[in-house]
Amino acid sequence: MRCLRCSGNDTKVLESRLTNDGRCMRRRRACRDCDYRYTTYEREEMLEFLIKKKSAHVQPYSRDKALRSIQIACQKRTLKLEDLEGMLRKIEGRLQDQGERIVSSAQLGEMIMAGLYQLDQVAYIRFASVYKDFKTPQEFHAILGSLDGKEG
Repeated sequence: MRCLRCSGNDTKVLESRLTNDGRCMRRRRACRDCDYRYTTYEREEMLEFLIKKKSAHVQPYSRDKALRSIQIACQKRTLKLEDLEGMLRKIEGRLQDQGERIVSSAQLGEMIMAGLYQLDQVAYIRFASVYKDFKTPQEFHAILGSLDGKEG
């Protein structure tokens, strides 16, 4: 790591620690030449992928947008933000492991619904009602009925 002040090549790490979210390493460094101290952050390089919408339009994946959609479904539920972020991290990890550059919105939506089903079934139903775009009360009733079948 080059020193930010003198561009020297000889720096030492004084302290390392994980950030609060556990996804980044914070390192306190010092230059051996000029004794300048500074902080660097290391994070895993994420595979950038695109989302292919139902309309065939392709757009960059937005973690914030996905998390916002999940949070809306979880309003007034007792879920913690850390749990939702953890669920989304697992989904992103599975998508990254697949190595595909383009992921369908249907695949992402199904993965989110599966994760929500495990965390909170009311949030699952709320998300599904928007994601599946129910047209009739019977479609909504069918998903409620499927919950009874999964629990029994």
